[in-house]
Amino acid sequence: MTVKENLNVINESLDACLKESDFSRPTVIAVTKYVTIDRAKETFNAGIRHFGENRIEGFKEKKLALPGGTFHFIGSLQTRKVKEIINEVDYLHSLDRISLADEIEKRAEQPVKCFIQVNTSGEESKHGLSPDEVVNFVQSLKEYKKIEVVGLMTMAPLIEDAGLLRSYFASLRKLRDRVAKLQQTNAPCTELSMGMSNDYQLATIEGATFIRIGTKLVG
Repeated sequence: MTVKENLNVINESLDACLKESDFSRPTVIAVTKYVTIDRAKETFNAGIRHFGENRIEGFKEKKLALPGGTFHFIGSLQTRKVKEIINEVDYLHSLDRISLADEIEKRAEQPVKCFIQVNTSGEESKHGLSPDEVVNFVQSLKEYKKIEVVGLMTMAPLIEDAGLLRSYFASLRKLRDRVAKLQQTNAPCTELSMGMSNDYQLATIEGATFIRIGTKLVG
């Protein structure tokens, strides 16, 4: 299928989800890490403007090929690699440790929009802070001038239990609200990056503001 056809299916699915929820429509991030430049350009031409990559090389290639796009780095970022990319990202979805924040503070030329990655399911294979670490972590960033905590991000497990998946997404939303109530200047924390190809509908129902879709959109 073409990207446009896939996007039509996704939009119809989102329409149905929003009838079950009081939340707004999420922004679709096309995860283009496994596709060619031509497929990424097709995605842009289909109307998508947000792109996600998890490798520095792929990020730079896609950004160069798609002027006018908004670029999200969605992979784990090694501290030693921060200097190579931090001034090119529009959003970083994987802030999860103080050493990474320190390096961003040192290398960034202007404030970076960051999502704090949260391991809502407790899986050992997942990166991210545990939910009970998040508030203290945000407060520890209070004096950082180059960090803007725009929201929280999670990756749900690959399971078919819709109720359990919704509980993970709902818990992230409630945690986002707790952080927002801190009214910390550099942590407005209004956004939720959650939901991928297999579970974006459930994430949308629970209030996702960004969904990261790869295979269901670009193949």
